Amino acid sequence: MRIIGLTGGIAAGKSTVSGRWAEHGAVVVDADRLARDAVAPGSPGLEQVAERFGPSVIAADGTLDRPALGAVVFSDPAARKDLEAITHPEVWRLAQAAFDAAEQADPDAVVVYDVPLLAEARGSRPLRFDAVVVVDAPAAMRIERLVQHRGMSRQEAERRVSAQASDADRLALADHVVDATGTLEDTVRSADQVWAVVAPVPR
Repeated sequence: MRIIGLTGGIAAGKSTVSGRWAEHGAVVVDADRLARDAVAPGSPGLEQVAERFGPSVIAADGTLDRPALGAVVFSDPAARKDLEAITHPEVWRLAQAAFDAAEQADPDAVVVYDVPLLAEARGSRPLRFDAVVVVDAPAAMRIERLVQHRGMSRQEAERRVSAQASDADRLALADHVVDATGTLEDTVRSADQVWAVVAPVPR
């Protein structure tokens, strides 16, 4: 089994790349989905979040109020680090379980771990990959995408982008880069080129 780390800033195009690689047979493990599972109702993670950030981040139905929590952590670096200290270990545990399940199902599987915060987590988590692929689009372009396609205000988009690692920090981790600065077709073409390098040739 090979595990490929796939990362990129918000609105870079990771979902496009991971979806394309799934078409090629990759098993995609989505860290964002695992992060939601890590704070699901009744989970130890949600209990810790409520203890740290208070009842205002818990919705009436007992689920995490993500907009309320986001308003706190995206404006306060210390609060964001506290949240990451709660969620990152649990996300990694769930990821390891997903990797093990993929290997049991197919020892020759290519697993793509779609992890937005790879650069942020790499210093504290035992992340070891056969290759790291960065989906690259400059910060200014990603801000425009957030404004135009996700309906964010420019201020909120800039805050979300600046809260993440810099483009340079992410690119420093890259074994390969998918160029996502062009059209969707261009991004898919670049993704295919990288896939041909990182995926083993079928026997």
